[in-house]
Amino acid sequence: MKRSSWFSPTLIGCLVLGAIAAPTTHAIRLADGTVYFAQPPSLSAASTTRSNTFVSNATYYFTLNLPDTAGEPLQRVAIAQQDGTTAARRVRFDAEDSRAFVGTRRNRDAELTIAAATYNEENQTVELTFDPPIPPGTTFTVGLSPRRNPRTDGVYLFGVTAFPAGESAYGQFLGFGRLHFYDGGNDFFSIGH
Repeated sequence: MKRSSWFSPTLIGCLVLGAIAAPTTHAIRLADGTVYFAQPPSLSAASTTRSNTFVSNATYYFTLNLPDTAGEPLQRVAIAQQDGTTAARRVRFDAEDSRAFVGTRRNRDAELTIAAATYNEENQTVELTFDPPIPPGTTFTVGLSPRRNPRTDGVYLFGVTAFPAGESAYGQFLGFGRLHFYDGGNDFFSIGH
């Protein structure tokens, strides 16, 4: 008597393919239209090209990873200095001189198009809007141009918030980029996050 097995080759093939296939991820949309990332980006690095106090021609780099499972492209990034309450600690930015590109500071790829760049001196925030939005699965870096480094040495924190595409996008705080500035001496070309 022949035994039949309910595990046919076709069924086994379907199970294997189902286990290998990546699940489709969709953004989270609330009833009021607010859009969230299904999985938010992460801040992976922050560095500066010049770490001496009160020097010009520096660039502050912030590298973000937008995962494949984000569910929505990234349209906007806001970077806000924390504790810039005194003139000696405040960093003022030239938002129009901002840049962005796919990859990391040391491994650059295609330039990204910044549709709008603003600096709000009152809340010490640079906002960059990308057009087209940055697709999920992209590691990218933003470069900000301060007019000068701060006058006072020490550790400075810059909060990074990312927004998905859409009019009612919820900004998700990714953490702080940490830069250290030194009085005089040699310029340290990079300070990690």
